[in-house]
Amino acid sequence: MSLLFTPLQLPSPNGGLTLANRIVVAPMCQYSAIDGCATDYHLAHWTNMLNSGAGLFTIEATAVSPEGRITPNCLGLWDDATEVALTEYLHRARALAPHVAVCIQLAHAGRKASSAVPWRGGQLISKEQGGWLPVAPSALPHSPKESAPSALSREQMELVCADFVNAAQRAQRAGIEAVELHSAHGYLLHQFLSPLANSRDDDYGGSFDNRIRFPLEVFTAVRAAFKGVLGLRLSASDWVEGGWDLAQSEAFCVRLKQAGCDFIHVSSGGVSPQQKIQLGDGYQISFASGIRKASGMVTTAVGLITRAEQAEAILQNGDADLIALARAFLYQPRWAWQAAAALGAQVEAFPTYWRCMPREAQSIFKGAQVGQR
Repeated sequence: MSLLFTPLQLPSPNGGLTLANRIVVAPMCQYSAIDGCATDYHLAHWTNMLNSGAGLFTIEATAVSPEGRITPNCLGLWDDATEVALTEYLHRARALAPHVAVCIQLAHAGRKASSAVPWRGGQLISKEQGGWLPVAPSALPHSPKESAPSALSREQMELVCADFVNAAQRAQRAGIEAVELHSAHGYLLHQFLSPLANSRDDDYGGSFDNRIRFPLEVFTAVRAAFKGVLGLRLSASDWVEGGWDLAQSEAFCVRLKQAGCDFIHVSSGGVSPQQKIQLGDGYQISFASGIRKASGMVTTAVGLITRAEQAEAILQNGDADLIALARAFLYQPRWAWQAAAALGAQVEAFPTYWRCMPREAQSIFKGAQVGQR
């Protein structure tokens, strides 16, 4: 029997969440919001991803404050307007798909905020261009060609923590079952972890214990406020000598589990343009495997996983518990359907799709009754 299509129980204070299979649609920025509010684009995109056959759909990096957005076009969840828009479009999308668990990635971009969208260069933009002054652990720019961010004061850090809590509470009201805190890819929480971005000389910089302090404080505050499944996405390595690495990631994840973390989503890189990433099929799997063994936590693997047999082997080898794909789902939105056909498994599908598959593959749809009229 395929492990990829075996249900998985995620724990939570409310009794847990059962995923129909081990496939996750990873969070992907869409840069299509207006003042942080979801739009018709999100209705179309979310409906498409909810019909992908995956067991868990993760909404893109969603800013917990206006200044925490990566770009002016990023999705947000910080006030009543953003909450109403997200809730309305999500409920409409869910009505047009089989039941799929939904997670939202809550994020603050830190020194990578106020950036242009990728197809316009992705560099920091000025106030005259619609930007703002980014904040960060330290006044260190991401790139030598960019201006320095403003270093956060302790009072500002408390406000950021409160913003994460507020966004998680809004997500819960929207009926979202899981939250993933974004501590990867060079954004604010990752910046605190990495000595490449954190040069503070107070209790939040320097030693390993100091650098993990603020991310743990944010996690603990959200854990107390959010009663669903709560996890964290982590860059396991900066891919730069002297930066954040796997050994520190493993130790951090042990602390996270003690703090009540339900799952860890293992990625890498993003905090420095000096990174030297060794790309290849499943190039981050060893990171996920190491963290899973060290922490005993439910672990999600991601990164150049493209084939059903490859995903199945990762699970069979005990390297991860969940398999996440991102751009593969944009290119091939029914990836999970094809994986089920390849592995002799079944997925849930909206009834209007039941007749779409070739006759020899129609058995992949659970409960389908295919007829003609």
